[in-house]
Amino acid sequence: MPMTIDLALIGGTGLYRFPGLEDVSEHVLETPWGKPSDVIVSGRLGSCRVAFLARHGRGHDILPHKVNYRANLHALKQIGAIRVIGVNAVGGIRGDMGPRVVVVPDQIIDYTHGRITSFCDAEGVEVRHIDFSEPYTQALRRDLLDAASRAGVAVVDGGCYGATQGPRLETRAEIARMRRDGCDLVGMTGMPEATLARELDLDYACLALVANWAAGCGDEGEISLDEIFANLEQVTAQVPPIITAMLSPS
Repeated sequence: MPMTIDLALIGGTGLYRFPGLEDVSEHVLETPWGKPSDVIVSGRLGSCRVAFLARHGRGHDILPHKVNYRANLHALKQIGAIRVIGVNAVGGIRGDMGPRVVVVPDQIIDYTHGRITSFCDAEGVEVRHIDFSEPYTQALRRDLLDAASRAGVAVVDGGCYGATQGPRLETRAEIARMRRDGCDLVGMTGMPEATLARELDLDYACLALVANWAAGCGDEGEISLDEIFANLEQVTAQVPPIITAMLSPS
């Protein structure tokens, strides 16, 4: 049954549980589009109710192109979510978006292929041509930015997220093309999550956590997975203070 959910979070690589929740419940949901990635965990953060879903599953066993994005978003709406923040691990392309930087992007370019990108892609479903000029809800982006400021967390305002297929990382030539296209960040899970949220009339914003320089960027050579996870551990620690500030009276 739907409940009052003040904010829903979809955790990416490195964020499989949300710390500090009280009065916790787990919800196993079915949707018309199949099962979500994992159980949805709900709990209190202060006086607010938060729902959390691990995008790749709590054991990180779902590849980016295998995530059932439709089921994930639909399940969050079923439980009562209206506002959703997608937390995404990304690579940095632009000079001020290096490892351990937090970014609230405002645009996205989709380089993925073969993913189911719409709820309309089913027999008998009415076709909706949504306006996607601004892929993220501006009011929710502003709430994130204001909350980060109150929490004392430095955040970059704006930037273009380039969504790639994965699970492999990109070549230097691919990143060079993305830079020419205007991308500032690269990740594997930003789409079709943002599109599907819009189709469900959910407010949606991205909190991008830079895990590494993208190929050919920065001063680094070969990308080290050990460094990626070390960076993610550090930058993911910035998420709870932002969300706590966002849900606290200003």
